[in-house]
Amino acid sequence: MNQPISERVRWTTADLELFPDNGNRYEIIDGELFVTRAPHWNHQKTCVRIITPLHIWSQATSLGQVVPAPGIIFGDNDNVIPDVVWASNERLPLLLDEAGHLIGAPELVVEVLSAGIENEKRDRELKLKLYSSRGVREYWIVDWRKQQVEVYRREQASLKLVATLFNGDELSSPILPNFTSAIAQLFN
Repeated sequence: MNQPISERVRWTTADLELFPDNGNRYEIIDGELFVTRAPHWNHQKTCVRIITPLHIWSQATSLGQVVPAPGIIFGDNDNVIPDVVWASNERLPLLLDEAGHLIGAPELVVEVLSAGIENEKRDRELKLKLYSSRGVREYWIVDWRKQQVEVYRREQASLKLVATLFNGDELSSPILPNFTSAIAQLFN
């Protein structure tokens, strides 16, 4: 007797509307649902410490805007909530739908790692692949426990690791002219 083959459930953006507003974060990557709890205090503190220099630089240069935890709706099967994004003022109007949601790739996406193998795999593999395929120009993976930042940049149509920065290093980017931030300031 043959066993029926069960197809995996493919979640969509419309399904997210049915979930309760209960403090959990719901994301869909390639139709797979990911549910996470509210992040650790130090995770959120790290997000603020990334946003602050980016915001100050953005205000001084008038080149773009930085926001925490925006949803990005790439399509029915890809709906994520990165920790931080930066988009240029030139590109931002093309990325926002009428409801004020991002529907395309900002130039910079930052994920601060949460504890757990599944969370780390999602940010290091699934989201890296998604952001790479959707056109993100730069992706920072920030590990507040190890106090390091991995910088991925678009090279030949995909995101490649170009640097791993530690406490004594400075963070800079070709997409953010004259922006610098000491890595130590992100964690101390």
